[in-house]
Amino acid sequence: MAQTTKVSLKTHVDLPCGLDPQGSHCRYDQVPPVVQKLAALWETENCFEHIGPVPIPSHQAIIQIIHQVRQILFPGYFTRTKLHAANLEYYLGKETTELYERLAEQVTVAIRHDCRRTNLTCTHCEERGHRLTIAFIETLPHITGLLTEDIRATLAGDPATSSADEVIFCYPGLLATSIFRMAHELFQLGVPIIPRIMTEHAHSLTGIDIHPGASIGPGLFIDHGTGVVIGETTIIGRNVRLYQGVTLGALSLPRDAGTTLQQVKRHPTIENEVIIYANTTILGGDTVIGAHSVIGGNIWLTESVPPNTRVLLKRPELLYSDKKRAPSR
Repeated sequence: MAQTTKVSLKTHVDLPCGLDPQGSHCRYDQVPPVVQKLAALWETENCFEHIGPVPIPSHQAIIQIIHQVRQILFPGYFTRTKLHAANLEYYLGKETTELYERLAEQVTVAIRHDCRRTNLTCTHCEERGHRLTIAFIETLPHITGLLTEDIRATLAGDPATSSADEVIFCYPGLLATSIFRMAHELFQLGVPIIPRIMTEHAHSLTGIDIHPGASIGPGLFIDHGTGVVIGETTIIGRNVRLYQGVTLGALSLPRDAGTTLQQVKRHPTIENEVIIYANTTILGGDTVIGAHSVIGGNIWLTESVPPNTRVLLKRPELLYSDKKRAPSR
């Protein structure tokens, strides 16, 4: 009997993984048309870009500045240098001088960038940058005093710790508050964009979102902290305690709010010695929570509360059922 020969229908030879001829499937020639479309889009007013001779502030440089300020505010905590009374002044002088140089450069760039963005005439960017930087450095003792009271409030309000070291090293509330306090001073001085870079960096690290324009008194204690939101025009008094998920926000805003309500108070006022428990939302620029009040968890408030008031939700009705199935018959 004649033998039949099987004919393979494969059009290519199977090779072990990794032995496929390199470059045989590249599509580099399809990249340039996409690049041309992107470049054409950036030439229109519909896209945002930053192309030109004036640089934008460095996000990484701002983060380094945050670390350096914390090294100055908390000597010995965030550095490998061993500090003692004999070299403390030298250490602080060295760190503060380096901070001045780094921050002055970034503030000057931020001012120039703002001038370019808004088409301003010359505002003497470099002179302003150095003047605002030294003005900020002069606030460092004040910031230190505020953070000292924030730490004391944390120790007084949280039975889970008795160590200032633990609060400084570990607590996200203090990290967010310390970055806010340095950003707030720069915001008050009129430094563009840098304060927001700082607080949004804190937001990314801790989940706590504090606008640098908020006004916050000493002794703030944010416990746990994740999901806390404090809006730009919020006013918070002394020794206020906030728990996770608290929102101090604005009421519903119109579509053009970004231009029409910039100078309007949109966020609430929280007076001294107030406690606000988890997941509570307080909204509105006319809303005032009176001193020494306690606001319970999961509450929605759009109206003011008198001093020395306790606001609680009525206990919900709970339903209980047996998870076991009824016996079959």
